[in-house]
Amino acid sequence: MNRDIRAPQIRVIDENGQMIGVMTVPEGIRLAEEKGFDLIEIVPNATPPTCKIMDYGKYKYEKKKQEAAARKKQVIVVIKEIQMRPRTDQHDFETKMRHARRFLLEGDKVKINMRFSGREMAHQEFGIELMKKAIDFVQDLSAVETQPKMEGRQMFTLLVPDAVKVKEYLKAHPDAVKKAQAAAPGELKQEHHEDDEA
Repeated sequence: MNRDIRAPQIRVIDENGQMIGVMTVPEGIRLAEEKGFDLIEIVPNATPPTCKIMDYGKYKYEKKKQEAAARKKQVIVVIKEIQMRPRTDQHDFETKMRHARRFLLEGDKVKINMRFSGREMAHQEFGIELMKKAIDFVQDLSAVETQPKMEGRQMFTLLVPDAVKVKEYLKAHPDAVKKAQAAAPGELKQEHHEDDEA
């Protein structure tokens, strides 16, 4: 801004957005001061850098507004992980799947991991069966983003909340989130990813 601008020559835009032309920094500052404004470098990497005659306070306010708007557009995608074994018993399975239902209702993605150890690798059909059962358990709320697949000694699937299904479910069960939180308190492992909306 003003005397902090280091370029030997600058391209100047006036307070109304009209291009004035290329000049030295002192000439640009003199023009800005005559109008009661500041000279602000807005495109420092251009050749020559582009400066605009404007009110610095207003410029700071506008920039803050733009940054806030960009933050609003940013979506925080949370992936909650649920760990299972091929021999997870029915009670444990239902508890874990209640967690999954709650996460989906709250708008989070759910990654179901199934670890195989020792001889379990020879009987992957039990794991596949349990994974299908897990997907069926939440099919009224979710869509499968990643089909079940093996990676080393573990199988995983990624489920995402289906906006239409969740909306319909919440319309039919308005207290569903509260009930799910009460039935499955506590947090499981989670990953955070930030995505910018396109």
